[in-house]
Amino acid sequence: MADIDQRLASFVGQLTEAVGSSCDPTPVCRAVKGVLTEFIRPGHAFLPADVLRPAKDHYARNLLHRDPQGRFCVIVMVWSEGQGTPIHDHGGLWCVECVYRGRIRVRSYDRGEDDGTHATFRETEAVVAGCGEAGHLIPPFDYHIIDNPFGDGAASTVHVYGGDMNHCRVFEPVGDGQRYLQRDRALAFAE
Repeated sequence: MADIDQRLASFVGQLTEAVGSSCDPTPVCRAVKGVLTEFIRPGHAFLPADVLRPAKDHYARNLLHRDPQGRFCVIVMVWSEGQGTPIHDHGGLWCVECVYRGRIRVRSYDRGEDDGTHATFRETEAVVAGCGEAGHLIPPFDYHIIDNPFGDGAASTVHVYGGDMNHCRVFEPVGDGQRYLQRDRALAFAE
C-alpha cells in the first residue's frame, strides 16, 4: 500500500509540473500525455482500489485529485461491458485521456450545422485503445463518444482536465438520427 501511495504522489507531482502555469493547451496536453504514458502501462498499478470500482447502471466517475490552484483535476472512469457516453464535449476544457486497464473505443466527431438547440455530427475517426494508450482533446475539437463494447470485462481510464470538469454538453439523437439535441449536463462523482 505504501508503494502505491508513493507512486500516486509521484504521479500527481509530475502532473502538477506538466501543467505548470502555461495557458497554451497544446504543450500542456503533450506534457500531460507524457506523464500518463510514463506511469500507465501493464504491470504498473498505482491507483487505489476505491477509484476502480464500476457502477451498476452507468459508467463510474471517480475523483482522484483536484489541483488546489484549480489548474487541473484527475478523474478515473470505470466502464463495465456495454457502458458508454453519448456524443459530448468537455465544457470548454482541454482533456488528456489514457486507458489504465482493459480496452475502450473512442469515436471522434466534427460538428456540422448548428441552430443552437440541434446540431449535426460526422464521425471522423474510431480508435480502440488499450492500457497505456492516450489521446487529447482541445476545444473546439473535443466531440467524442467513449464506450466499452467488448466482452472482456470492465475497463478503466484516467482523464486529466484543464480545470474542474463539473459539466458538459451532451448530444442525443432525435428523429432519424441525423440531428442531435443539445443538453447541458451537470456531472457528479460515483458514491
